[in-house]
Parts: sequence; structure tokens; C-alpha cells
Amino acid sequence: MADKIRLSAQSIPLIIIGACLLALFAFMKPTYAITSLPTPAPKPGSYGLEATKLQAPPTQGATITTPGNGASYSTSPITVTGICPTGLLVQVYNNSVMVGSVMCVNGSFSMQVSLFAGTNELSASVFDELDQAGPASNVTTVNYTDTSFKAFGSLITLTSSYGRRSAPAGAQLAWPLQLSGGNGPYAFSIDWGDGGASELKSQSLAGLVSILHTYKKAGVYTVNVKVTDTNGVSAFLQLVALGNGKVDAASTNTSNGNGTGMTQTKVVWIPAAIAVVLLLPAFWLGRQSQIVSLRNKMLKEQAKAKEA
Repeated sequence: MADKIRLSAQSIPLIIIGACLLALFAFMKPTYAITSLPTPAPKPGSYGLEATKLQAPPTQGATITTPGNGASYSTSPITVTGICPTGLLVQVYNNSVMVGSVMCVNGSFSMQVSLFAGTNELSASVFDELDQAGPASNVTTVNYTDTSFKAFGSLITLTSSYGRRSAPAGAQLAWPLQLSGGNGPYAFSIDWGDGGASELKSQSLAGLVSILHTYKKAGVYTVNVKVTDTNGVSAFLQLVALGNGKVDAASTNTSNGNGTGMTQTKVVWIPAAIAVVLLLPAFWLGRQSQIVSLRNKMLKEQAKAKEA
């Protein structure tokens, strides 16, 4: 009977310790390498869904304040400034051709714009993040006379269908431009606005030109493009580029090779609290076990003494 009591008392601490270990294992089971399931390829007869955030287009447009209506210039490009709703993209048009874009900051905008020989009708439009246009601005008419006569019969026009383009940070951004006029070969100087050296590019003939760049960090960048032909005639174009996403060397987001993946940090305060709570009962039970063991030992010695 004494042996059974001793065995039962000695087993209790082991059972408690085992329960603690099981609780710690359950809470601390590695879950920091959770990888999302790959997206299966579309099957024949399947349908795709696309959601669009709906919002009203801008109700307030931009206003050109400089240059004034009827101004005359003998140099190009010129600075166009005005007021606008903060946070919207402002695109400036010259004779209905998009000649530059910039973000509206603190209620105003300013950019360099190339002029055509003769009459130039300047206007501006604002666009929200969904590329919804707001009301058209006022139209300012200016005149440009090239006193150096470099552009006589060889005017260069540089424009694009996109005042704003975006790509994920770390991925290549492609931007199509349209070059016309002048005489080749053409030399391009492109400042991508991220602090790097200007990119140099050559083009033998006018037409479609594609410029490429990769932004290392997410953000909004002002891109300045200048092109010069063999006669020294130049054109200028200012644009807005977006690097999407968040780039952080210490980030916990990683890729699993398919472009998807996730790393999580598991909070271990819960198992630690359980261990602290169970520590005192385990200590008390251990002491009780020692007392029972000593008592059993004394009883056995007494029984041996009586038998002797």
C-alpha cells in the first residue's frame, strides 16, 4: 500500500510538467513560414471578377495663372504655374497636345512646358487616382517666336498619352513617348527623379520611343525628359511616375518564388504566462512528493526494525 501511495505522489509532478510542456509546444508551434496557396490557372469556361472603387470625379479644376493671356516668348520651354486641388494630377495641354504633368502640392502647380512656333493655347486638366478628369481650366494663349531660327522648318514635338505611369517598386516601368519633327539622330536625357544620374539614350528616327526604369523605393517621382536633334533643336517633357508598394530591407514580407508569401512573428507571452501560473503548484506538489517519499521510507525502516 505504501509503494502505491509513493508511486502516485511521485507521478503527479511528472504529469504537471508534461502538461506544461504540451501547452508550451501548442502555443509555440512554428507558424512563421506561412505560405499562401498558389493561385490556380483559369480553366475553360471560368469567369473573372474585377472590383473598382467608385468615387465621384473631381468637382474643382485647375486655373493657369502664369503666363498671362497674350504673352510673347522668344525662348522655350517656359514655366507654367497655377492653382489646383491638392493631391490631384495636373496635366497641361498645348494646342490640345499633352505637354507635361505634375502633382498638385499645397494648392498649386508649376512645370516647364515646351512651346510650338506661333500660337500656343495652354490649358490644364486635373485627374484623381482613378484617372477621372475634373473640370477644364481656363485657356491661355501665348505666342512663340524662335529668334535663333534653329527651329525654322524643324520643330520637335515630344509628348505621351500618359501623364502618369506606375509600376511596383523593384519592377521595370515602361513609358511610351511620341517624338516628331526635327532631324535625327536624337539624343535623350532622362532624369527619373530618384537621385540617380540622368539616363542618356539615342534614337536615330522620329516615332515611338520607349523609356524604361526601375525604382528601388516606393514613392512619387517627377520625371524630366529632354530631347535634342542633330541641329541642336530641343523639346522638353515633364511627367509623374509612381513606384508602388513598400520597400524595406527589414520587412517581414518575403517571396516564395511565385511572388506570394508571408512571414509572421509569433507572440510567446501566453505560454510564458501559463508556465508562471503552473510553476507554484508544481513546486508545492514536488515538496509534497518528497514528504511522502520520506514518510514511506521511515515506515519501511520501522517495519524492518519490528521484524528484526
